[in-house]
Parts: sequence; C-alpha cells; structure tokens
Amino acid sequence: MSTTSTNQARPVYLKLRDQIAAAIIEGVYPEGAMLPSVRALAAEQGANPLTVAKAYQQFQNDGLVEVQRGVGMYVVKGAADTLRARERDQFLSEEWPEIRARMERLGLDPLRLLERS
Repeated sequence: MSTTSTNQARPVYLKLRDQIAAAIIEGVYPEGAMLPSVRALAAEQGANPLTVAKAYQQFQNDGLVEVQRGVGMYVVKGAADTLRARERDQFLSEEWPEIRARMERLGLDPLRLLERS
C-alpha cells in the first residue's frame, strides 16, 4: 500500500496531529509558544473542535505541551527534538523500506539522485 493511500485512510485527528507536529518541528510553534485555541484551529482547518481537542490531547498525553488552565496550551522545552526523533524513526521503519524497494524496482541509483539535487 502506498503512503498516499495510507494517509488518506488516516483519521482526521491524526492528520491534524501531524500538521501540528510539523509546525512545532519547523519552529512555527517554538518552545514556550502558545498553540492556537481549539476553536481557532478548528475554524482555520475547517475541522470539528472535538477533533482538534483529540489531536491536542495526544500532545498533552505525550508530554509535548503543557496546559495552563484558563490561559492556553504551550509547547514544552525539547518538544521539537522529541517529535523530530519520532518522525525520523517512523520514516526509517515504515516509509524508507517502501521507498527503497520502489527505487530498486525502478532501477534508481541513490547516489545519482543525490547528484541531481
């Protein structure tokens, strides 16, 4: 199964979680930054607020954000490094084997691909 079809079958809250994780890794939400409110992100993404809350809950359960009651949710120190390491491990264990196999089927040489960049 290709990554594209796998991604389409993923629940919306996981897709949102991936988008938020990417924003944290890329520094859109750096350490100490407040994440958008559930309602604001839901409106921005055209998602149900409960779906956004479920995505945020995963970050809270993983210790990547901290909630300050009545104020908001903040990115904790080290969150970007933790997320980057998790995504790297996931890429190497799940996506890379598929990519490598496809490259072999197509007769693509990784070194020649790198020369083209």
